Amino acid sequence: MTIRWTDDLNTGIDVIDKQHMRIVEYINELESIHGSQNREAVGRILDDLMDYTLSHFAFEESLQEEAGYEFSKPHKKVHELFARRVGQYLSRYRMGDDVAGEIHGLLRTWLISHIKHDDADYVAAVKDNMNAIIGEKQRQKSDGWLRRFFR
Repeated sequence: MTIRWTDDLNTGIDVIDKQHMRIVEYINELESIHGSQNREAVGRILDDLMDYTLSHFAFEESLQEEAGYEFSKPHKKVHELFARRVGQYLSRYRMGDDVAGEIHGLLRTWLISHIKHDDADYVAAVKDNMNAIIGEKQRQKSDGWLRRFFR
């Protein structure tokens, strides 16, 4: 079943939402090509999906750490366990098993649950940190303008 992006999947952090949307696109590509029996294309999508997802996880984890999110280590552990599980599927696929349908089901279910629950938990901390950074930059700009004005 194709994943349709709905508002309840938005975190409110634009860069994260765009990354999640790209992961959804990969999952949907996997679904659309699964029946074609094109193992090379399925393998390419799986590899691209895994690479992109690992990059996304690293980015998300860095935002959490910078924000001082108190559960960043457990969140990272969830990412690691998931990546290990997907890696096992990829190994099976490379050995000739047809796991594309299984992995699609796992990815679909896990991603939606992860966004709605695990990711939703860190949003406030990351947004607060981002707003603080933006506020500080605006104050610095303002200070620079005022100093120039009074010279």
